[in-house]
Amino acid sequence: MSFSDTDVLAALKNLIDANTQKDFVTGKSVKNIKVVGTELSLDILLGYPAQSVWDDIRAAVETHLKTALPSASKISVSVASRVVPHAVQRGVALVDGVKNIIAVASGKGGVGKSTTAVNLALALAAEGARVGILDADIYGPSQPTMLGITGQPVSRDGKSMEPMSNHGLQSMSIGYMIAGDDAPMVWRGPMVTQALDQLLRQTRWDNLDYLIVDLPPGTGDIQLTLAQKVPVTGSIIVTTPQDIALLDARKGLKMFEKVGIKIIGIVENMSTHICSKCGHEEHIFGAGGGAKMCADYDVEFLGSLPLDISIREYADSGKPTVVAAPDSDISKTYKTIARRIAVKVSEMAQDHSAAFPKIVIQNT
Repeated sequence: MSFSDTDVLAALKNLIDANTQKDFVTGKSVKNIKVVGTELSLDILLGYPAQSVWDDIRAAVETHLKTALPSASKISVSVASRVVPHAVQRGVALVDGVKNIIAVASGKGGVGKSTTAVNLALALAAEGARVGILDADIYGPSQPTMLGITGQPVSRDGKSMEPMSNHGLQSMSIGYMIAGDDAPMVWRGPMVTQALDQLLRQTRWDNLDYLIVDLPPGTGDIQLTLAQKVPVTGSIIVTTPQDIALLDARKGLKMFEKVGIKIIGIVENMSTHICSKCGHEEHIFGAGGGAKMCADYDVEFLGSLPLDISIREYADSGKPTVVAAPDSDISKTYKTIARRIAVKVSEMAQDHSAAFPKIVIQNT
């Protein structure tokens, strides 16, 4: 009994991608179907990085097709990912070498935003994406320490800087420019916003799928500059379950809404504490606050992370959890959240500006 491309698509219409919760046909992931006699080959092209689950997806598709198309003598499935640029605020110039910019913010300091940002960046890189991180906290840069990077960036052309690199991430921070860990940044707002713009646009980012921008807490000059000058694909709010932190997180969320930046979702950090001695789990900062905030504002709850001493120890050592303990439960949680963020970005409207030809007027 023979089968056609239509039969293959009909079969895959009934197979759900666990990451997107959509079938592979609706998700437009099925490519290059080839039927030769009773042999079938096809590609699954994901719009998000998911290297750790490629084999699982391949096995699921092949098993499903063998059941749906029993007459197929050979089924060959290839799985890969391709990240494309997505739409940003109107009227903002794009950044060379960067497809998507994701802002990580918190209304309040001390909620573990920077640690979360660097681990999510590393998690996206572990899934096969090309990732950079921009430390936009000019007054309190922490990424050099967390990434274990020392030294200063170099310039090959005297106009732009090469990003610093470690653990597979491209990185830029004002912390690479200042002498000594205790040197204060005594700058007024205009200087800070100009510095942010220079760090972003004068760095030679090398073909990034995602640039994670680690914002300082609050809703001040840097956040406003981000909204006006930086082409942001979407933003993530990091909070703790504590009522005071949630109040400020709500302000941060409303700020992004007002300036037209999409909210990808909310990450709840320090959700529970598990005693390293007895294993007792306790909600020391309260419970359910992040989920309730998501329900109130109709945004997605991306996941929760524990208050765990190892997260702090690994970050302080220059090897964050995702690289120091890649198979740990906490790393798996970071990767799950990162994959969900990438899926959410992949479902946003695409940026087609590169598809339009540039018009050049010449005198002939």
